[in-house]
Amino acid sequence: MKLTFLGAAGEVTGSQHLIESDRLRLLLDCGLFQGRRAEARNKNEKFFCTPKSLDGVVLSHAHIDHCGNLPGLYKAGYRGPIFCTEATADIAEIMLEDSAGIQQEDARYLKKHGTHGGPSPEPLYTEDDVRGCCKLFEPIGYHEWHELSPDLKVRLHDAGHILGSSIVELDLRDGTERKRVVFTGDLGRRHTPLLRDPEFVEACDVLISESTYGDHVHPPVEDIKHDLIRIFKEANTLGGRVIIPAFSLGRTQHILYFLNELVNIGQLPRIPVFVDSPLSKKLTNVFRHYSHIMDAEAQEQSRSDVDLFGFPGLVFLGSQAESTQLNHRKGAFVVIAASGMCENGRVRHHLMHAIGDENNTIVIIGYQAQYTLGRRLVERQPRVRIFDRDFPVRAKIEVLNGLSAHADADDFRWWFEHLSQQGGADHTFLVHGEPKSSQSLASVIHDYCNSDPIIPERMQSFEV
Repeated sequence: MKLTFLGAAGEVTGSQHLIESDRLRLLLDCGLFQGRRAEARNKNEKFFCTPKSLDGVVLSHAHIDHCGNLPGLYKAGYRGPIFCTEATADIAEIMLEDSAGIQQEDARYLKKHGTHGGPSPEPLYTEDDVRGCCKLFEPIGYHEWHELSPDLKVRLHDAGHILGSSIVELDLRDGTERKRVVFTGDLGRRHTPLLRDPEFVEACDVLISESTYGDHVHPPVEDIKHDLIRIFKEANTLGGRVIIPAFSLGRTQHILYFLNELVNIGQLPRIPVFVDSPLSKKLTNVFRHYSHIMDAEAQEQSRSDVDLFGFPGLVFLGSQAESTQLNHRKGAFVVIAASGMCENGRVRHHLMHAIGDENNTIVIIGYQAQYTLGRRLVERQPRVRIFDRDFPVRAKIEVLNGLSAHADADDFRWWFEHLSQQGGADHTFLVHGEPKSSQSLASVIHDYCNSDPIIPERMQSFEV
């Protein structure tokens, strides 16, 4: 069996891993690489998995860095099945439609204002590609083995990362043997709101694990409430705006869940909160539909609270015109807008109008990949480039890590310890992490692995 790591190897975004046996060619995830525009364009428009010859794709979850290039794969000729949970299929369809729309909006803007010799502003794929791709989804449930052919069985476990996320377990024929391969996708944290804890798996021949925060221990989730109270009160005093770049999937719902709780107990000042993302409204409705796979606490809370994600003063914006009007609004207010790494979407327009005022605050609540605008803000660079224009950074930058949906070093240790008790993994590959994080995680889990963990580089192949 041959493994080739086509994305999210030695880096965090663009998850894409190819498994080849003498009978099958399977792709695990097909995500968009997010980073500098020229590099992202180059990585996202080229496929090295020979899409037309793939037998199947297994999708761990619906974050764009894991599912976002499925329409590109379809455009390149793939017509096989895409296996995932039902919630992931529903969410991915919404996310991919939005991705195509954002690309079209950005292309129009860049054509109007010029790209200064940069990469093509044309979208990577169209809405027609999204529609064609989504017809390939074949949802399967958690916990049961699904025999897809005599050569392949698949079982999914809750990864606890976002709604519908999965740890993928494969049982496949390789010559005269059968091999068990486990792919964590993105492993979630324990004790986070709305989501169940990550589930355990049995021993396997090959384990492909994410490592995003392998060198971190996250602050307690509850700390986010104290930070939000402080930031809201300060904005109310200064009359400034608060810009929160947030992935519309997962992170926005967590923020709204906390804000709803704080409003209910009277801990927040009355500041208007605008969610500038039609996508977020659609996804929140999906959360309501799949409440039966949320954690027990959220299900209990929903019995006494009509809406876990709504409160007085909250407004979901729809049109571009409504979004633009916020640029001229006076007084304190909050904008939650995508994208989470500040590379696409409406949040860049809000940042452009807020970043030069010291009364304003930019709140970073998620991982920021190298070379993204979000990473430059986290690094507190004195000037940043937005839409090919330079802006001085005078707004306050707040970095809140309490809402990370990724496992930290303690979570990994807990999960790998249980795996070792079941017999462990013969070969462990650490992906979806910057080198420092992957190397740290390799040290953390070394004693729980049957052999030294391997940190592959992009395009590197291994025979196992």
